[in-house]
Amino acid sequence: MCPEAACTHGTACLGHTGNKSREGRSVLVPDPKVVRTLLTRYASLKIAQAERERAETARELEDVSYTLCVMMGTAGIHEAIARADALLLASGRAADVTTDTDGESGLSLAV
Repeated sequence: MCPEAACTHGTACLGHTGNKSREGRSVLVPDPKVVRTLLTRYASLKIAQAERERAETARELEDVSYTLCVMMGTAGIHEAIARADALLLASGRAADVTTDTDGESGLSLAV
């Protein structure tokens, strides 16, 4: 079960951290590692679909796009990608300040 009290994902939670907004309300922030994984999957599926259109790939692409939009709080994939890139850039800057223990480069993925 997800430790976040406001999380409704339950055991299938993709990961996020909680922050406070300026108004003092809790805001869920997606886990940058999960966002990076979704962006990578999105890019791979876009390439696969461009090379050869397949119904299965289209369904997977739609699912990943939807998940990115939900995680980033957007209605469209282009805005979701922009917000995801900004999140990864910000987390990369934070990693520059702290020691990176998992070997990730902290680079954003442009799609």
